[in-house]
Parts: sequence; structure tokens; C-alpha cells
Amino acid sequence: MNGYRQIFKSTALIGGTQVVKILIGVIRTKVLAVLLGPSGIGLEGMYQAATSLVGTLTGFGIGNSGVRQIAEAVGTEDRRTITRTVRTLRFTSLVSGLLGMVLVLVLCVPLTKATFGNETYIFGVALMSLTLLFNSVSTGQTALLQGMRRLKDLATCEVLGALFGTIAGIIFIYIWGVRGVAPYLVAVSAFTILASWWYAKKVKVEVVRMSLKEVSAEVRSLLGMGAAFMTSGLLVAGVAYVTRVLISRHLGMDAVGLYGATWTLSTVYVGIILNAMGADFYPRLTAVADDNKMVNLLVNEQTEMGVLMAIPGVLGTLTLAPWVLRVFYSPAFAPAVVIIRWQLLGIALRVVGWPMGFVQIAKGMPRLFMLTQVVFSAVQVGLLFFCLRLWGLEGIGISYLIMYVFHTLAIFGVCRSISGFSWSRRSLLVIACSIVATISVLLTVRFLPLLEATIVGLTITSAVSVISMISLQKLLDIDIRRMIALKFGRTRS
Repeated sequence: MNGYRQIFKSTALIGGTQVVKILIGVIRTKVLAVLLGPSGIGLEGMYQAATSLVGTLTGFGIGNSGVRQIAEAVGTEDRRTITRTVRTLRFTSLVSGLLGMVLVLVLCVPLTKATFGNETYIFGVALMSLTLLFNSVSTGQTALLQGMRRLKDLATCEVLGALFGTIAGIIFIYIWGVRGVAPYLVAVSAFTILASWWYAKKVKVEVVRMSLKEVSAEVRSLLGMGAAFMTSGLLVAGVAYVTRVLISRHLGMDAVGLYGATWTLSTVYVGIILNAMGADFYPRLTAVADDNKMVNLLVNEQTEMGVLMAIPGVLGTLTLAPWVLRVFYSPAFAPAVVIIRWQLLGIALRVVGWPMGFVQIAKGMPRLFMLTQVVFSAVQVGLLFFCLRLWGLEGIGISYLIMYVFHTLAIFGVCRSISGFSWSRRSLLVIACSIVATISVLLTVRFLPLLEATIVGLTITSAVSVISMISLQKLLDIDIRRMIALKFGRTRS
């Protein structure tokens, strides 16, 4: 199987689950938008931003490091080693969850004041402490399933958790209105832990005695590997928190809801592709980290595949943004269109820079990785602050675009310095064409009347989609039309 086929296969396998989860999330968000409006969506985002910051700090990167630890243990084929690693992962996940829950309860008052400016929502913040416990334990259980490559179990538990959590959450919102936002979030995390526990308990391990020294060694290894991931996650959560607080202070809670809606819609399609590809790309890149020629080859392959698969979705969302906001949310979210248009241009650049971001960790450079994450986070917050003051609501999207122009150029420079990386001629062609197409659609929807802009935008999107499909067909070395013809031929027979 060539590299392109392997990327495509893993993306299709893992991405399918993400699609189902997103569809469930869309239904959940639609109900919330209709029942609560932008302020309700904004309150949901504020709750999550406030507590996820603590959760990331006390989570110690266990989700990412746990997958790697389990996979390495399984590779040894030593049952005792596997058992020690599994037990350590479960124990550490529980302890970190309890620590996060207690920390939120202790800091409940100052955390609420810092987030909302008063103590109105203190009960909701306190209740959200349960989500840290549930999410931490669930993260350990899903890391176990992924590390042991029980991908079907992992996919099923994620879908079931999202489905039943959504049903329970909608009931809470319907009964209690805005007071049900915190209980709804707790319900979602509760059903997630139940579903992951049901499938994780199928993993049978031997009962072995572990000395304190063995436990200490396993925990140090787990937490040591998770330090870089924790720092990155903490910065992401911190930026999300500060972003919502800045928007709330400058423009009010409704603007936070508008931002939350555009963030979800602008990243949903691309997020599926990047998350799915990352599950396979990172371990493959790590395996050849000492071979710069192979590293550069894999990054170029990943860039081409990522852009070709992502750009049709970016263009389609950019064209249909006014309609999508109405369908998935409500007419009250129409002002958010000025944010999402700029965000999507930044998203296109994010796809370009995403594969290069793995090179530092794959080469075992956690300090460099953490340093770049600190710089990017500081730049993002600074840009948001100034753009909000200059352009108001539209400045949210503009700051995101400027940020990813800086990010793409900076991460390219970093990768070039540590691996001699350069884009191949084919990668540059794919990147350039995608950027030109995105700018063309952006100009179209910005300056033409809505109907004409939609028609022209969809025409460009359709043309780019056909070109992308043809390009993918060549890279994958398959005949898509013949496959479709055979499929329909068998159906008719």
C-alpha cells in the first residue's frame, strides 16, 4: 500500500466515527440554539472554557501519553508489562480526575468571578467539577482502547456516549432552560464515561502485585511523556478561556455565542480530517524520525492529502455560511458571518501547517515544541486583543487569519532548521491553488449580493471538488469512476 492510500484508509476509518459524533452534536447544538439563543451557547462555552483550563492542568497529558505507553507495552508481548501499564493508566486517570474536581471546587469563587465578572453562575461552575472527574477517567479508558487498537470498540463507545448524553442533555435544557446548561454538560460527560467503561472492561489483564517502586516508575514514565502534551493542551485551553473572556468584556455574552458558533462550523469538517489523519500520521512519522528524507516525504504526502480533502469543505462552508448559520443555529446568529469568513481563510492555512507541527515531537524535541506553542499562544491572544479594538466583531475572524499566516511561516522555518524540510513542487502547487480558490470565494461572498455570491461560490467549489477528486485518484492510483460503475453494476444484478 502506498503512503497516500494508507493516509486515505486511516482517515476514512477514524473519520467516519467523527462524522457520526458531529451529526449528533449538530442536533444538540441546534436544540440549544433554538431554546436558549446566542447567550445560552455563550454560557455553555464559558463554562467549558473555565473548567477545561483546570482539567488540562490536572490531566497531565495522560490521554496522548497513555496511548503511546499502552502501544509500547503491547509491542513487548509481555503480559506483566501490559498489566502494569494498564493498571497505572487507570489509577493515574482516576487520581488526576479527582484532583481536577477538588481544585475546581476549591477555586470555585475566584474562577467564577474571573470568568463571569460576578458570582451569578457559581453553582454551575461547581457542578462542572464533575465533568473533570468523568472526562479524566473516560480519557484513560479510551486511551487504553486506542493503544490496544480496539478501534471498533473505541468508535462504538464514543458514538453511544455522545448519543445518550445528548438525549439526557436536551431533556435538562427543555425542563430548566438556561439553568440546565451545567447539568446538560455533566450528563454528556457522564454517559461518555459509562460507554467507555463498558468497552474498556472487556480488556482482560492479569492480576499482578506491583511494588511502590514499580508504580512510581510507571507513573513517572507516563507523566514525563505527557508533559509536552499537557503544556500544549493547557495553552490551548488557556487561549480558549482568554478569548471568550476578552470577547465577553468587549462585546458581551451574545458575541461569545456567535464566536462559539463560527468556531464549531469553521472547524468541524477540517477537524474530522486532521484528527483522523493524526491517529496514523504521528506514529508513522515517529518511526522514521531519524531519517530526514523520509520525514520530509511523509510531511509532503500528508500536506497534499490534507489540503486536497479539506479544501472543498472549506470553500463550501465559506459559500454557504449565511445559510448554514441559520440552519444549524437560528436567524439570531446571522451577524456571525463576518467572523466565519475570515476564520475559514485561516483554517485553510492551518491545514497547510498542521503536518509540520508533528516534526518537533516526532524527533523528541519537547522543549522546542513547548516553546513554539507558548509563542503561538501569546501571538494569538495579542492579535485578538488589538483586532477586537480595531474591528469589533469582525476582528475576531481577522485575528485568526493573521495568526495562521504567522503560524505557517514560523513552523515552516522551525521544520526547515531541524530537518531541512522544504515543500515539494507538487505540494506547493496544491497549496497555491487552494489559497487562490479560497481568496476568490472570500471576495465573491464579500462583495456580491447573497444569491449571486452563492451561485458563483458553489460553482468554484464544484470545480475545485472535481479537481481534488481527480488529483486524489492519481495519488491513490485508483479509478474512482470504475469503482462506482462496478458498484452500481453489482447492485442492478
